[in-house]
Amino acid sequence: MEADNKKGRRLPRWMKMQMPKGESYSKVKNTVKKYNLHTICTSGNCPNIGDCWNRGTATFMILGEICTRSCKFCGVKTGKPLPVDWDEPNRIAESVKLMNVKHCVITSVDRDDLEDGGSEFWSATIKKIKEINPSTTIETLIPDFDNVKEDIQKVIDAKPEVISHNLETVPRLTPQIRSRAQYNRSLQVLKQIAESGVVAKSGIMLGLGEKHEEILQVMDDLLAVGCKVMTIGQYLAPSSNHLPVEEYVTPEKFEEYKTIGLEKGFKFVESSPLVRSSYRAENHICSH
Repeated sequence: MEADNKKGRRLPRWMKMQMPKGESYSKVKNTVKKYNLHTICTSGNCPNIGDCWNRGTATFMILGEICTRSCKFCGVKTGKPLPVDWDEPNRIAESVKLMNVKHCVITSVDRDDLEDGGSEFWSATIKKIKEINPSTTIETLIPDFDNVKEDIQKVIDAKPEVISHNLETVPRLTPQIRSRAQYNRSLQVLKQIAESGVVAKSGIMLGLGEKHEEILQVMDDLLAVGCKVMTIGQYLAPSSNHLPVEEYVTPEKFEEYKTIGLEKGFKFVESSPLVRSSYRAENHICSH
C-alpha cells in the first residue's frame, strides 16, 4: 500500500485503488493525448481514473493546466498560465463525440489573470459541446469567479444541466486550505446557480481536522442556498508539500454522513472515501 506523508503511516485497506487499465481506459487516454487535452483525472491525481475512464467518462479541464491560485490541498500546477487557446472548445467537443460520452464533466483551473475569469471561454466550450453533441448532458465544476455575478451568469446562460462549485471544507479551515476563495462567497455562487433553476452541487473533503458538528453545519448552509447535491470524499495529500492528512475517515462514517444528508433534504449525497466531486456525476443529472 501507498505510504502517507504524515508520520510514515500507511493507507488503510479501504483506500486501496485499482491500477488503471482496460480497453476503454486506453481509448480515453489516447484521445486525451491525441487532442492535447487536460483532464482533472490526471492533473488532480484522482483515485478513480481507472474506474471512470473504463466507463468512457472523463472530466476535462479547460483553460490550460496552470492555476493562478495555490490551494494547500490541490495537486494542480500553480503559476503563470499560458495564453488562452481558443481552439480548445472545438477539440473537447470533437473528443466528446469520438469517445461517445453521454454525460460530460468540465472543470477548469482558476484564471484570475483574465478580466472575466475565463467565463466567456467557459460559455464557448459548453455551447460547442452541445452543438456537436446535442444529446450529451453537461456538468460544469466552476471556480468562484470572485463572485462576479455577470461572469457566473455566462456559464448559467450556456445551459449546462448541472453546475457544481465546491466548498472543499468547513468554514474554520477554509482560510488555511483555500488560497483566495472564501466560504461565504462560495455559498453566494451556489445561491445564484440554484436560483437560476439549474441543479446546484457542491462537495467537501474529510480528514483535514474538521469536526462532526462542522460537517453538519456545512450541510445546513448548502441547503439554505438551494444546493441539493453533495459529494463527500477523503482528502489525500498530493505531495509532502501539501497539507498532511489528519485522519482517515472510515467507510462507515461516510455512510453515516450520506444518511444524515439525505434526511436533511439533499436529493443526492455521494459519500465514501474515494468519492471525488465528479465521480459518477451522471447520477446527479436528474436530481433537481
